[in-house]
Parts: sequence; C-alpha cells; structure tokens
Amino acid sequence: MSLAQLHYTSASASAGDDGDGDGGGARFTAVSAGIPTPVLAEAEQLLGYEPPAAAPYHPTVDELRSFPEAFSFSALSDGSHLLSRTVALGGPGAGRFHAHAVHLPAGTRLPGDALPVTAWRSPNWASTPPDGGVPGRMAHLPASAAFGPEALNDFAVSRSPWLAAVFADLRRVSEEPSSARVVLVERQSADVARWIALAAAVLPPETAQRLTFTTYTRRPAQSPHQVVGVLPDDVPRTAGPDSGLRVHDCTGPRPEGPVADAWAETCARIWRSRSPELFRMAAELPGDPFAAGPLAVTALCSGVELGPDGRAAAAAWAAERPYALDEERTRRLTDALTAPGIDRTTPELACVSRLLTALDGRSPAATTTSLAALLVTEAVRGGDVALEPPARSAFAGPAGERAAAALVAALGEDLRTELATGAATASASSAAPGPGVARTVQLLRIARLLDVDCAALLPDVVRRMARSLLDEGAAGCAPVLLDLLDEQFDVRTALLGELDRITPHDPAGTERLLTGVALPFTGAQALPHLRMCAAAPDARAGGGDRVKVLHTVLRAGGMSPFTEPLVLRTGVGLVWGEDLPTAGEARLLLGGTTSDAHRTAGTWSVLVAAALGAPADDEEAPELAHDLLRGFPQEIDARARGALLLLEFARELRSGAAEPGWAARVRKLYAGAEPVEPGVRDQAFGALARQLLAPDRPEAELYAFVHSDDADLIAAYGRAARQETVLARLRAEPAYAADCFTVWTVHPHAGRAWTRTTASLLEDVLRPAVGALSSAAITAVEEAVERAGSRQRAEAFKAWNRPGGTLGRIGKRLARRVRRP
Repeated sequence: MSLAQLHYTSASASAGDDGDGDGGGARFTAVSAGIPTPVLAEAEQLLGYEPPAAAPYHPTVDELRSFPEAFSFSALSDGSHLLSRTVALGGPGAGRFHAHAVHLPAGTRLPGDALPVTAWRSPNWASTPPDGGVPGRMAHLPASAAFGPEALNDFAVSRSPWLAAVFADLRRVSEEPSSARVVLVERQSADVARWIALAAAVLPPETAQRLTFTTYTRRPAQSPHQVVGVLPDDVPRTAGPDSGLRVHDCTGPRPEGPVADAWAETCARIWRSRSPELFRMAAELPGDPFAAGPLAVTALCSGVELGPDGRAAAAAWAAERPYALDEERTRRLTDALTAPGIDRTTPELACVSRLLTALDGRSPAATTTSLAALLVTEAVRGGDVALEPPARSAFAGPAGERAAAALVAALGEDLRTELATGAATASASSAAPGPGVARTVQLLRIARLLDVDCAALLPDVVRRMARSLLDEGAAGCAPVLLDLLDEQFDVRTALLGELDRITPHDPAGTERLLTGVALPFTGAQALPHLRMCAAAPDARAGGGDRVKVLHTVLRAGGMSPFTEPLVLRTGVGLVWGEDLPTAGEARLLLGGTTSDAHRTAGTWSVLVAAALGAPADDEEAPELAHDLLRGFPQEIDARARGALLLLEFARELRSGAAEPGWAARVRKLYAGAEPVEPGVRDQAFGALARQLLAPDRPEAELYAFVHSDDADLIAAYGRAARQETVLARLRAEPAYAADCFTVWTVHPHAGRAWTRTTASLLEDVLRPAVGALSSAAITAVEEAVERAGSRQRAEAFKAWNRPGGTLGRIGKRLARRVRRP
C-alpha cells in the first residue's frame, strides 16, 4: 500500500507565531489527495510543537540539533492512525517547526506490517514542505539504523533498574487502554524512542501495532497517547494512578522494591541478558498474550536465570502443557528448575510438584528424577513446605535408584533429626507441639519413600502428632494424613491407639477432629473412645434424655464401664461437655455403675460438682450428697465434704432423722465448708427454716435458733415464711396463724436480726393473711392464741389486729410482759 502525506508548518516569525506550541500561525503546507477534512482538523491538534522550557531564544545550529523530536503514533476518532515526526526549525524562541506525517486509514498498517516505531528517523521524513502543495503518496518508510541489535541491548542494560516496572505498566495500559498513561522521563527523545522499541519487542504483535506514543511533549497530562516522553524539566508534579499518569524518571534515583508481575520481570531479565530473540521464540508457544509461562520456559531453556516467580510460572505452564515441549527442552527446563544454590519459595515448589506429576510416565525417569530429588530435599530441609512427596515411581530405574541412594546419604540423618526434634519439643511442652501435623506426615512419607529407618522414633512422633491433631485439628492436611495411614500400617496402628488413649482427656477435641477427617478405625483395633466420639453427633441429634444419650454413646464404644471405666469419662465429656449433669442425672450415673468405675474414670468429681451446683429447690441434691459421701470417702476434700454434709443435713431434716442441736450443727457445718455454694446454703438453711415453721417443731430447737442471732439463718427463716405453702396455711388454719403470732411476738429479748425479721413478718405476712379471714376465723385465731398462751396474749393479738396496723400501747405492754409457759 502507499501512504498519504501531510506537511504542517509554522509560519515565519514575522507572520506572528507566538511560539506557544498551540499551532497558532501554523498551517498545512502540503497534503496528499484523498485525506478527509475531519482527519485534517484532528491532525492539526496533534502536530504542533512547543520548544523545551530551557531552549535559547535564538538557538545556534548546533543547539537546534539538540532539540527533541516529537515522533508520534496517534489514534484518530475514525479508527485511523497518524504517524508523524515534528522538528524545530529555529526562529525567535525556537518557535518555528515542521511536522511531516503519514495517514493510515482504519484497518491498515505500514507497508510490510512494519511496526510504527521502526520509522524513527527514517530517511523519508522531510523537514521542509515539498514543492507544489500536493505531494504524492509515499511507497514506504524505510527503517533507520538507530535500532541495531547491539544498540538496543546496550540501552536495555543501561536501563535495567526500570525495565520491569515500565513493562508492567505497558502491560497494564495495553490490557486496559483507559488506565493511567506511561510517562518516560529521558534527557533525549531518542532514548524514549528506544524505550518504544524495547516495548515493541516484548508486547504481543497486535498490541505493539496499536500502541500509541510520542517521544516528546511539554504537557503529558494533556497527551492522548498511551506512552509519553518528557524531558526532566517537564516531569509532572503530581503523578500516580489517581492522576492518570505512571511516571518513570530514568534520569533520577533507581526505583526500589520488587515488581509483582512475573511477565514484566521475565521480559526485563531477557533484555538484560541481551537475548531479545527469545521473545520471538516464546511467541510460538501456546498461551495468553501476556502469560509469563511461555517467556519463562523459553528463558530458562536458553540459560537465562529467573527469579522464583518466573520459575514458578515456567513450571506451572509446563505442568498444564507437558506435550508442548520436546524431550530436549523438557530436560533443559528441569535442569534449570533444579539448579543448585537457589532459594525457592513455597508457591514455586508447589508448581514444580505439579510439573513432576504431569511428566510422570510421559518423560524418561532420568528427566523427572531431578525434580523428585529437589522436592524431597526441600521438604526435609525447607521448613514447613506444603508438598506431597513424590511417588516411588519417580525413582525408578538405575538413575532413580542412584538418586534415591544419594538422597538417603545426604538427608537421612537430617530427616531423623527433624522427626526427633519435633517429638522432643512436644514432650517438653504440650503448648508447643513442634512442627505441624502436615510436615510430620510429609517427613514420615519421605522416610518410607527413601527407606530411612525411623522405627525407634515412631512412638514419640506419634504422641506428638496425636496431641497436635486434638489441639489443632487436621486442617488442610486431612487428605495426606489419610494417605499416610493407608500406606503405613504401623503408623496407623500407633496413631489411632494413641488418639484413643488420650481421648478421655479431651473428647470434644477428638469429636472435632473426626468431624474434619474420617479416620479409618474400622479394623481390628477396639478403639472404644474413638468410636464413641464418632457416634456422639448422631446420638445427640434427637436431644431428649441425656442419660439415654450417654448409654447410646457407650454402646457405640463397645466396652462396658465395668471393663473400661475411662469410657465413662469420654461419654460424660461428649454428652455434657462444659455443662454439669443435674442432680437427678448424676444419681442415675452413679446408680448405673459402681463408685469404683467413677473413681477410676475420674468422673466422681463431676458428680460432686453436680450436687454442689444444684439449685436450692432441687430435691435430688441432698439425696445425691448422701450417696457421694458414702461412695467416695477418700476422694472428696474437706471443703466439698462440708458442703455435702450440709446437703445431707437438709435430707435428715426433711426425713425427721436429724439429731438435736440443729442450729448449732448447721452453723458448724457451714463454717467448715466456706465458701459455700448458694444452692447448698439455701438447701440447708431452707430445710431448717421449714422445720422450725412447722407447728410440731421441737421448742428447744426453735429457742436455740432464735437466740443464735445468726443473720443468714434468720434471713432464710424469713424467706421460708413468705413461701406460698406457709401463706396458704395461714389463711386456712386459724391455729397455725395463732402459732405464728405467738412465735413472732414471744421472744422480745432475742437479737436484732430476729426482731427485725419478725416485725417484717407480722406486717407483711401475717397481717394480710389475717385481714383476709372472716370474723369467725379471726375469733378462732384469738381463741387459739389464748389456748396456746394466756388471756393477756389474746388481748395482745386483739390490739395488734385493730385497724391502724399497730399493737397499741396496751398491746405492746402486754406483749412484753407475757411469757410462754
């Protein structure tokens, strides 16, 4: 094809050009036929020239040669493009310029599909308009010698610190044209053109053809181009993604920090190695346009050293397409990936592991053995690397056997040390179990792979693994743990046995573990505790009677508590967890087995806690206390024993079997059991109060109680007198009301606690009850008071019951003088 030309020239200084670069006084001086008028109007906005800020007002010829050239490739609104070169011609303020451009209609390219940047300083560019005003069409734009291979290589090496960052931004602006423009700060516009040439080599061909650029502008923020060159004096004061500009100042300090773009970093390393031909070779491999894999594979196979991200990209790409490389290139790739003296990252090793899996059976063992040896070595020495050891087939054949033997010689002692150190750490402190379960599983599988003898270490290793599994769970290592147990019978037997042994100490942890990984305990081992933990969720699902749930869980374990008492501990932990059984449930637990079984299992303490934690109205608690005191006489400490004795005393009071001296005894027991649980205190004090509120109480016990002046005991009496059973009896039985009046007024010399309590009871309890009685019932109360005491006491009751709510002077006096016979 041929190219239509445009010449755009500033007017002479005398014509009034103000030199501001806005095209004022400039005009098209020669235009090929056929260029649409809208194209000319749009091109006029792109072809102006503004001289550098530091340009001399009257530059000499030599100074004029140092002015930057504005070499641009611009996209127009109709889809066409404009390739142009604008140069300064001198004049006052160096405001005269000439622009020569060619127009590429939409969908067309330069002849021979040449890239636009190759036209930099082409000999066909003109600095003056042609004669005649209507130039012919240009057949081609031959490239200059400015971009020779060595020149570009030298330039790339000189810009090494900026390469990766610039390429990363070029990728971004190519994939998202609306993203921030790339600003390149150079002292020479020719260096900006060299940057464009570097970019053209690394970008996919279609992207390189569409990349718009200019090698020079005074106003980068107003430029429509994707890549913009500026002089140091014109660096934008505000730059960054928010400003729409990504500035790379190649005249300033070197940039710091890595570039998180494997494609860009690989491109930079290829240029630094002076091997741009690798870009063409990589383009022949399958993959997305900006995929790092093809570039990284090509670079590694050609001897270019890459970083961990590049190596990971190469391994990942080859793992997805193991058919894409011939045997020789595969060998070169594996040699590069396994080169010694390289610090490798976990993501890189994970990609190498995928590559080994992909090549296994496809490539010769001699090719894959080096990958397997690398993974094994890194797994043993590289800390907590999340890798599955390679299969034994990776070391097949003589070469593989030699590699395995070399690994045993190099790693055998390291492997044993790693396992032993982890076990020793766990033995020293259960809070620091040493290496994670995943790593221990990995090391055990590697030991089996290499036939390294670790039998002596197995008991300690298994103890640590079991404890870690209960503390941490299987997490992401469940599949490899199951593989280990499937491969190594001795490890499975030892680990399951150890888990079963420690489960009674943490049944909830074992249940959580089994929820995350289905351990294979269906063989010949009994494993009652593990089986109970596996059955517990279903047994609890229906809710209901927890004692029945316990029996269901015990049956799942297959062992009786009489044979293996510790199943009681596991079962209680699974059913009640952090909660306590009720006193009734605890009695059933104790009655269902012997005290010896609970003693061995350690669950007796749960039963004691159930008794002491029972609420005050739980009538089973005193009965449980009685059973516990006889079942565990040696195990219960003095404080808990005192509390249980208080509960037992409440039982004796209810049954009428309590020995005389109630108040003294309850106070003594209370003092020996402090601090006493609220439920225990209220059980004992309440039982005593209810007995003393009964009409058939022993008077001596009541007298001792009243004169004990024990505030807590008397307060309990006050609470008991307000219970509905007492209130109902006061309303229904005149004799009971008379008895309460007598008791609550007959001890005027008792302590302050009794006086306050009875005064409150007379007003708040007895007066409302008597007030609700009929006249006949009140008369019956008066007669009952007189029969129980004297005529004077009956008068005192009448005075107390008069309207106004007080005893009156006579009543008070009589009450003070009257004594009970």
